[in-house]
Amino acid sequence: MPHNRITQHPILEIPEKQTIEFYWQNQPLQAKQGETIASALIANGINIFGHHPKDDSPLGLFCANGQCSQCLVLVNGKPVKSCMTTVTPGISVMPADGLPDISGLPDSESSVYQEGIKEIIEIPVLIIGGGPAGLSAAIELGKLGVDVLLVDDKSQLGGKLVLQTHRFFGSTKAVYAGTRGIDIAVKLSEQIKSMATVDVWLETTAVGIFEEKTVGLWRATDNQYILIKPEVLLVATGARERSLPFKGNTLPGIYGAGAFQTLANRDLVKPATNLFIVGGGNVGLIAGYHALQAGINVVALVEALPECGGYRVHRDKLARFNVPILTSQTILEAKGKDHVQSVVIAQVDDTFKPIQGTEQEIQCDCVLIAVGLNPVDEFFHKAKEVGLTVFAAGDAAEIAEASAAMFAGKIKANEIAQVLNLDVPEVPEQWRKFETILKSKPGEVQPIKQQEIHGDVFPVTHCRQEIPCDPCSSICPQGLIQIDPENIRALPEFCTFDGKNCIGCERCVAICPGLAVTLVDFRKDAQHPTVSIPLEFSKEYIHVGDIVPVTDIDGQVLGKYPVVSMRTLRQFSSTLIVRVQVPAAIATDISGIQLVAGWDRPASEDEKYLEQTDQETIICRCEHVTADEIRALIREGVRDINQIKAETKATMGSCGGKTCLTLIKKIFREEGIPLETVTDPTQRPVFVEMPLETLAKNQQEDVE
Repeated sequence: MPHNRITQHPILEIPEKQTIEFYWQNQPLQAKQGETIASALIANGINIFGHHPKDDSPLGLFCANGQCSQCLVLVNGKPVKSCMTTVTPGISVMPADGLPDISGLPDSESSVYQEGIKEIIEIPVLIIGGGPAGLSAAIELGKLGVDVLLVDDKSQLGGKLVLQTHRFFGSTKAVYAGTRGIDIAVKLSEQIKSMATVDVWLETTAVGIFEEKTVGLWRATDNQYILIKPEVLLVATGARERSLPFKGNTLPGIYGAGAFQTLANRDLVKPATNLFIVGGGNVGLIAGYHALQAGINVVALVEALPECGGYRVHRDKLARFNVPILTSQTILEAKGKDHVQSVVIAQVDDTFKPIQGTEQEIQCDCVLIAVGLNPVDEFFHKAKEVGLTVFAAGDAAEIAEASAAMFAGKIKANEIAQVLNLDVPEVPEQWRKFETILKSKPGEVQPIKQQEIHGDVFPVTHCRQEIPCDPCSSICPQGLIQIDPENIRALPEFCTFDGKNCIGCERCVAICPGLAVTLVDFRKDAQHPTVSIPLEFSKEYIHVGDIVPVTDIDGQVLGKYPVVSMRTLRQFSSTLIVRVQVPAAIATDISGIQLVAGWDRPASEDEKYLEQTDQETIICRCEHVTADEIRALIREGVRDINQIKAETKATMGSCGGKTCLTLIKKIFREEGIPLETVTDPTQRPVFVEMPLETLAKNQQEDVE
């Protein structure tokens, strides 16, 4: 059986972890200590976790965030989400095919269901979500001495930060720009530990908000259901990934971007050999680069818009590795019987409709869906409905970058302090302006300008798009790289003044989040200078003396030249600085190195044998309701999603409509039906699935 584990990585350490034995369909398998069942199965080459009872189609991992239930398995006879459940020694894991056989389970004693909820815990502030927004808010409130309970459904704090191996954009002073997301998670977690008034409950899920202004929490560590009554609630629950309707969209091997990054960056599991990406926003572009760092071939990225919507520097990083970036195109179908084997794509017109005759088939064994995020905001809206004082921060309020979420958490903490009548000043107006800058969309891509030569040694900034980012200016010991302090979206400029000149320290090269700074050095040879280029790949791919292809900002190869030296800086040890000697005429145009390390690999003849999928376009993943079923009801005149729910079971599955409701509304729009004429379905707690036995064990009848 294959073992799909990442054994080397340019950024992440490969820790030595204890091996655990567990059983899959009565066969022994090996897992790593602390690993989820989903990651352990995929590491062992198992992608099919069960089959859907409606059409017997194979099911596997999709979101890896507890937001859908596609990864359901049976553990010792009980259904659990494999992406949220860690492996423990000796557990028996079986596919969730049909209803579980409970005949062999012991009967519960009746007394266990008479315990009741012992008390309602009252607290000044409850924060749901331990990601960048929730952590930042808890730290600010902790500094003010406010009693805070911070809960998160994962086993570690950090939210999506723990998946981000790249350096962050934004402000160096305010939001750790120039620091990798994984390191920011550690910094924030350490600060939380020093806050005496902040209590943290991990593996604790908020499941509902009730008329008594209480919040129901399910603490998985001891299987307890607990009611919390906060004076103020902060919802920092982040976002869930949007699904995408196309034929075969639930085949195993099709992941949300977060699931892919969870496997590769958190659990060091290699989920693919040949990856295909849908979506050219920051999430898709960054995930593609993470895949390359993990040794995964990215066969192509498609984006329906004429240009990628993410930061240009992220796109440029993929272009340097010759990844095909196909704009104005979309995915039509995923092919395969038990696992994705290829995709069919096509060009789209101005209305995003596929153009017949432009279809193209691309071999791949994994599809990454990165078509946007939806706020996890049901807790916020329910709290408002019942009259609970509530705030939202981060993606739960507005989808933006994690740097913006951190600053938003700081602002919300100060607003909460005012509600609690603490002696704190009003939030400064400049804070709100700065938050707006951090949330801003990237500017227009500027044309490439002829770079000037500034003396014997100098940096070249290859930024050509306004984005909030200032690490290069903050790190320069001479203060020669300048960005408008009032607007960190401005492009950086290199300036010499007061007799100060670049000293060639290369710190700006190492810290740049977009790998968009090089250093040109004429000091040893005026005709053949060296160019220092940042590289975030393993040293095994490049050596001193190698002749390597260097590229311009668009990924075009300018020629092949020798590597004369390499080094890392102590403060930025994960970024390799490669010095290449080149002709003076192209020195300022060079922005990257195009490694040849197995990427852009053509499919073998064996990989070209494809099986057609029998699956249709699935809208509701839980109940396997197709787009055609929903479209037919709309065309019959249905305008109430509750009626669609009653006739098809759409939104009635385990996830409670988290993944399908937006897709149903999309179909209404496609059919020309204004959404203001459509009735939303009723949503009630429990918002998140939890064991019924836990609710039965903790009755609420006697609670006032």
